[in-house]
Amino acid sequence: MKCRSAVVYEHGGSVVVEDLNLASPKDGEVLIRMGASGICQSDWSVVKGTIRYDLPIVLGHEGAGIVEAVGQGVTYVKPGDHAILSFVTYCGLCRMCQSGRVVLCEGVLANNGHLLDNTCRFTNRSGQPIPQMARIGTMSNYAVVSENSLIKISSDYSLQKAALVGCGVTTGIGAVTNTAQVQSGESVAVIGVGGVGLNVIQGARIAGAERIFAIDLVQKKLDYAQQFGATDSINASYTQPREIMAELTDGKGVDYAFEVIGQPETIHLAYQVTRPGGMTVVIGIAETSADIQIPAQDLVRSEKRLVGSFYGSANLRLDMQRILDWYDQGKIKLSELITQTYSLDQVNQAFDDLNAGKNIRGMILYD
Repeated sequence: MKCRSAVVYEHGGSVVVEDLNLASPKDGEVLIRMGASGICQSDWSVVKGTIRYDLPIVLGHEGAGIVEAVGQGVTYVKPGDHAILSFVTYCGLCRMCQSGRVVLCEGVLANNGHLLDNTCRFTNRSGQPIPQMARIGTMSNYAVVSENSLIKISSDYSLQKAALVGCGVTTGIGAVTNTAQVQSGESVAVIGVGGVGLNVIQGARIAGAERIFAIDLVQKKLDYAQQFGATDSINASYTQPREIMAELTDGKGVDYAFEVIGQPETIHLAYQVTRPGGMTVVIGIAETSADIQIPAQDLVRSEKRLVGSFYGSANLRLDMQRILDWYDQGKIKLSELITQTYSLDQVNQAFDDLNAGKNIRGMILYD
């Protein structure tokens, strides 16, 4: 069948929206009609080459859609089911999967962007196979994905809202509730309050954090942060956030500092504003060549913990439903995260707006 997809052929170049051929699902695979796909910094990182794929690649890793057809052996979903797509396809059998840490799956051996049999379902007009970002490629109106890339949900949820849970919401909230396990009455700092950072703030609010400090360079984002639950905001474009944080915490720092940018400087800042015995959680994806320097003696004497959080340390099918339950209970915001919608053909404008800081989350909608 034919589909319409956003493809990267050259790092740093414009994204090409073109018609591709899409093969039928094989054993264990599902054909899904995409309803919505988020425009995330990680997508732009693939365009730039920070997140490395061999090109070409179909973009998109945050999406939701409706099952159109299933291959042999599929039992989890059937045609007509609504589903969120996971940007981690897991085997379900390895040690990590069996312990519930599916985002750290060790059992998928296929090349990056290929489906589990190490082949591709997309081909272009020249017959060239084209892999899918995160093995899903949500910036296409149709895609074939592994059954293990899907989280089945009720059709009561709009696909726009559901798509958000596929990346930014789970990554942010999960970093608080799963990775850090913030407790009621504790203090939190969030460095970088874009789409993921705002969900760190939502997670901290759900956990009962007493003070939530939002730090960013863009005042508009800080204004949003207060709407999502931040108690204090610091504009780092004209202040020294380390000094301000010291003043606001009586020189002690916070119990948990979350870095959501992926820069060595902001990771170091997060470590600096963490109190002794506290935890610094790094969520942002840095350049592959980037290193961080932490004072070795201070790490010991302060007993600070420096940890990474990938995809909110989530057990995806359990945690995404829990997040939707919180939404049903009015504990989190979803629709407020979407500040602009686009057609697929407007994807380059969407990336321009992302880089200009215009959106919390832009969203591609499909007919």
